[in-house]
Amino acid sequence: MKISIVYDSVTGNTKKIAEAIYEVLKEETISFGKDYDEQADLYFIGSWTDKGNCSEKIQDVLKKVQGKKIAYFGTCGFGGSLNYYEALYQRAASFIDSSNTVIGHFYCPGQMPEAVKTRYESLLKAHPEDQKLQVSLENFEQVKGHPDLKDMQDARTWALKMKEEALRCE
Repeated sequence: MKISIVYDSVTGNTKKIAEAIYEVLKEETISFGKDYDEQADLYFIGSWTDKGNCSEKIQDVLKKVQGKKIAYFGTCGFGGSLNYYEALYQRAASFIDSSNTVIGHFYCPGQMPEAVKTRYESLLKAHPEDQKLQVSLENFEQVKGHPDLKDMQDARTWALKMKEEALRCE
């Protein structure tokens, strides 16, 4: 099986997950990075979360891949809800051509830049009654240090499971 791992990462969170996937699949991986190889059988495609969706670069990649197996992964600055992860995946999945077989998806939290915290604090000073801002600031603290070692191990385990699933689909 030939594997391509394609990702887009701004802060390095998604890159860490892509590297964890590569660690356990390097023997089968024919391409790793920001471009995809049309010769692969299985694509691991990952993105950071941009205003609730995958990046434009990954949207373009998802639209190009046809007739392949896809395992989608992502990171986001919110870590407390499987429902949120599912909603993010559904948005990304809307860019996947129906000729593909999606074998699974994986999300984990990713820490946000300090500038985000500064912005939240500034907005909260101007609007101390805004509960959403308070929750956002609390969430900022909760996702610090992610992806962590557990997230990385979960990604490795998931990647191996996706490879097995792709082999079963042949």
